[in-house]
Amino acid sequence: MRFSFHMLVSCLAALALSPLALAERVIESNSLNTCKSGSNFTATLFNVAFTPRNHSITLSINGVSSISGNVTAQLEVIAYGFTALNETLDPCTMDLEGFCPMQTGQINILTNIEVDESDEKRIPGIAYSVPDLDGIVRVYVIQNSTGEVISCMEAALSNTKTVYQPAVGWATAIIAGIGLVASGITSGLGHTNTAAHVAANAVSLFGLFQAQAIIGMTAVTMPPIVQSWTQNFAWSMGIIRVGFLQSIATWYQRSTGGTPTTYLSTLSTYSVEVQKRLVKRSIQTLGLASGIVSRSLAARDTSSTVGEVKVVRGIDRVGFRARIEQTNIFLTGLIFFVAVLFFSTILVILTKVVLDLVARAGWMKSDKFVEFRHGWKIVIKGILFRLVLLGWVQMSVLCLWELVERDSAAEVVLALVVFISMVCTLGWASFKVIQLAKKSVTMHKNPAYILYSDPECLNKWGFLYVQYKATAYYFVVMLLAYILCKAVFVAFVQSSPIAQAVGLLVVEAVALIGLSVIRPFMDKKTNIFNISIQVVNFLNAIFLLIFSDAFGQPEMVSGVMGVIFALYNVIFAAVLLIMVLVSSIYAICAKNPETRYQPMRDDRGSFIKSQQALTTELDALGATARGDGKTPYEGGKFVDDESLSTDSLNKQPQEGINEKSVPVAARPAEPYSDYPQGPVYNQANSTDQTLNAGAAPGVPSQAYTNPPAAYAPQATAYGYSSGYAPQQTSRPGTGNEFNDPVNQNERRGRAGAAGNQMESGYWDRDWWHQQYAREPGGA
Repeated sequence: MRFSFHMLVSCLAALALSPLALAERVIESNSLNTCKSGSNFTATLFNVAFTPRNHSITLSINGVSSISGNVTAQLEVIAYGFTALNETLDPCTMDLEGFCPMQTGQINILTNIEVDESDEKRIPGIAYSVPDLDGIVRVYVIQNSTGEVISCMEAALSNTKTVYQPAVGWATAIIAGIGLVASGITSGLGHTNTAAHVAANAVSLFGLFQAQAIIGMTAVTMPPIVQSWTQNFAWSMGIIRVGFLQSIATWYQRSTGGTPTTYLSTLSTYSVEVQKRLVKRSIQTLGLASGIVSRSLAARDTSSTVGEVKVVRGIDRVGFRARIEQTNIFLTGLIFFVAVLFFSTILVILTKVVLDLVARAGWMKSDKFVEFRHGWKIVIKGILFRLVLLGWVQMSVLCLWELVERDSAAEVVLALVVFISMVCTLGWASFKVIQLAKKSVTMHKNPAYILYSDPECLNKWGFLYVQYKATAYYFVVMLLAYILCKAVFVAFVQSSPIAQAVGLLVVEAVALIGLSVIRPFMDKKTNIFNISIQVVNFLNAIFLLIFSDAFGQPEMVSGVMGVIFALYNVIFAAVLLIMVLVSSIYAICAKNPETRYQPMRDDRGSFIKSQQALTTELDALGATARGDGKTPYEGGKFVDDESLSTDSLNKQPQEGINEKSVPVAARPAEPYSDYPQGPVYNQANSTDQTLNAGAAPGVPSQAYTNPPAAYAPQATAYGYSSGYAPQQTSRPGTGNEFNDPVNQNERRGRAGAAGNQMESGYWDRDWWHQQYAREPGGA
């Protein structure tokens, strides 16, 4: 057991950054807490540091004592649940001024104590290098005359090495941002499949970071290394310190009737204890029935303090370690959320302006990013909706938590407004997606048709369903409910760590089962990616329950499991970061990144492609039969209850269509056929002159006078044949077949039927055979 423990510690120490290894070796403590009710000694300031370089311990203690007479002290040093040192000390033999004998009243100590080299060697070298040392020093004060334990004090040890590094937060944030930016660029370049995959993985990675941050925001007493690791992801919840924002938040709270806390500004005179594990074993050995006094910062106006030593945990603990006053946490998160929305909007507008200028200057092809440049307003709406979804985790936790803390009346109202607004926004968006999908199923027997065939719908609501397969369009509702349940447990159950851990474990277990059974994501790889993340979230919830001391396990178990928790989370996060970074770089740099991903089984690719260019004759045929022409970005809202036909982004509304106005891509590649392979045109333009594109009246078109014996039809974007029927050998004609009113009415009827087939998304080859296949020489 000892061998494996040292291996874990060594591996974790190897993960420490090189600057940490170069720092001066020191072991220190910054707070002294009582571990016995009715303690006769309290310290308002306690700073102790041992520096092996100069073989001395520096003491700075301000406290109040009600102990008098001669005493002895029993000293215990506990690291990761192991008792490393257990000695009895006599203040009189150590010449400690003020402790021999003890006197009641104020005690102020500022001194240095020399340490023998032999005692220094008893401290293992790893204690100076392993990050987030999980160690405490406990002192029991015993009255010499009675042998009674009259006081108990403990101090947490630290070697100033930690896995909580600003560089980790910056790196994770940048890589997640690169993934989102890469998906936007590839989408603008027309690689929709690649963009969907990169965006799905980047969003899932961001969700993992938020899940890690939520673990740290629970009130469970965790090992220091777990606290520090989860603190790296506090940025994903908007808990980021910016000096002037703290001043704004403090001013706002004071101006609205609140009372700001001043913990950070009084650290020089008062101690603040970041809550860690509660160590019971030694006290139970002594048979102290009083146990441990559990302290928490439950409310602002009734802060739980012992001798002016403030103990913070949960969300307060995360804010304190980020150097944010507890009363500023909510406003800090809200300000960052609003700032991200604002700057994202500005960035999109600037990008649109720059792309237009570049295109006009001829530095870029005019067809690049054409969908974004024409529909940038819809793109902005879609991006804002996406950011609201990403911020739902952050704001649901902070808003609900603010209802409990009540920093000021105005902040409570602000929290309610923000929370209700986000619920309504995401609820409405989810309702629209489900409504459109059901209509698509009713009209086209396929939910993907309407969801993906209209670019306005896709850009505006697509953030809720593009990462899922078409039949799992409803899964976003389950996602929102999952996030809300976690937020409720984190925000409302801060006073009960065990209940909080049990609730989160149940939520994660249900989520893992649902995700594994439904497998809602777009393909197998994306499902594996997200199920792996959910497995890690479930394991973290199990560890959280163990840390809550629900099972009363030995502290050695919690200490070792804390190291294991950090180790597997570091490895897993690093693997996912590398995967997202590599896929993002490949998506931007590769000439054709679509080859990396398989086409979606829901055939969404064919519907998306049909919006980018008129590459099929069936689209023009159906549009002509209906007598309409859609422009995806014409400022009006798309019609949800109509089928959304495909059209070119550059196509403008027009009364009729003639052959000259049809884009080249929409014209048949082979003009030789018994029947025309181009669109059937509008009645207003169904004349001989129009159909023959300027040919003289009465003169047959060249396409029908010199046809080949047969030809093979070409494939289209839908995967259908571009020929409307099996091609027959050309029959002689007069050249005036199209002028015959009977033939015209017959063709218009066929065009209407073709339009209906286009509407339903169903291709009946046999029907086309019956309508268009003619025997040679037939009438």
